[in-house]
Amino acid sequence: MSTKEQNNEFVEQEEQNLADTIQEEANETTLNEEEVEQGNLEAEQLKKQLEEANNKLLRVQADYDNFRKRTQREKEELAKYASAKLVENLLPAVDNFDRALSVAAESGDYVALAKGLDMIFRQLMSTMEAEGLTVMNAVGTPFNPEFHQAVMTVETDEYEEGIVVEELQKGYMLKDKVIRPAMVKVSG
Repeated sequence: MSTKEQNNEFVEQEEQNLADTIQEEANETTLNEEEVEQGNLEAEQLKKQLEEANNKLLRVQADYDNFRKRTQREKEELAKYASAKLVENLLPAVDNFDRALSVAAESGDYVALAKGLDMIFRQLMSTMEAEGLTVMNAVGTPFNPEFHQAVMTVETDEYEEGIVVEELQKGYMLKDKVIRPAMVKVSG
């Protein structure tokens, strides 16, 4: 084989190699374009999912805000009318006070007024006790600053030191909470 033939064969071989390389690159480019297109589709799907998630989050936040506002309104309304039942239960005693004062003013019978006031007091205390009010009995018990307010100490042979000897003002508890401590004299 001559040099020229060798050169021609070499050139043909190189042209074929170059053509193969170009074809491979074209295939890779096509592959890359397909991958890019696939990536674009995936990106669009992810954008849609993100948008849906954001919308869901906004709805949940709005629902929570509405729930919080509704709960606050209900709490305020409950506090506003919490004493309605107690007031309703006290109205008969108020009516009886009104009647007793009217009758006493017309008749001038103050003995009957005193009896009527005693009956109204018992009715009022019965209503309060039904709501959980109890009177503290302090006389003869050891002084306790959680239940008693000492206003003075007195010397006495009748009680040991630190014992309540006299109650100047009654103390009251509502269920298990002191709402007014008893004002007392304590032995010293």
